[in-house]
Amino acid sequence: MTLAMNNTDKRKFIAASVLFSGVTEEQLAELAEICQVREFRRGEMIFMEGDAADGFYMVLEGQVKIFKISLEGREQILHIFGPGEPFGEVAVFQDRPFPANAAALIKTRLLYFPGPEFIRLVQENPSIALNMLAMFSMRLRRFATQIEHLSLKEVPGRLASHLLYLSEEQGRADRVTLDIPKGQLASLLGTSPETLSRIFSRMGEEGIIAVKGKEITLLDRERLETF
Repeated sequence: MTLAMNNTDKRKFIAASVLFSGVTEEQLAELAEICQVREFRRGEMIFMEGDAADGFYMVLEGQVKIFKISLEGREQILHIFGPGEPFGEVAVFQDRPFPANAAALIKTRLLYFPGPEFIRLVQENPSIALNMLAMFSMRLRRFATQIEHLSLKEVPGRLASHLLYLSEEQGRADRVTLDIPKGQLASLLGTSPETLSRIFSRMGEEGIIAVKGKEITLLDRERLETF
């Protein structure tokens, strides 16, 4: 669903994004002019693997998961994006179909940037290209870490690493808040909800963490780090 949003509000949001830091007011106005606001219900597909990548998105409100489906029908989450984060832009620059699926985790509003118009702006403003390179580099490091966790660590180690990552991300040493449902977290960590639930229970029984809904208290960081 495409929604109305005035260009002033769009320009303010775009200006606050890391992707567009350093662009001029004139270029911000152009970006606001070409983008559209789209809304998606919880669970609604944004695009599917193989769809033509005719543009990319930035999250205004809500959360988006990027995921693949195995031949057996098992879901593996690759990324989860929140407000201010763009997604789908790599496929636009490669002029290739989207390589994965995207769906709204909760009710979500997005900015949609049409590919040809955006590429023209990038060609006119190299600072956007440099910002995108920095963002791609950060994502590549994050993705490499995720692959390492999935391939080299058992599920308890993956969970421990994720909790420590959230602790650093949220700036709290002894408590984290899960930003996605536990079923989605299981998919992100490459396991089943039942296995993840057992590991949460075991860590709780061993006094490593205390779980209360989405709030996880890190009782023993040293034990978490040993995983």
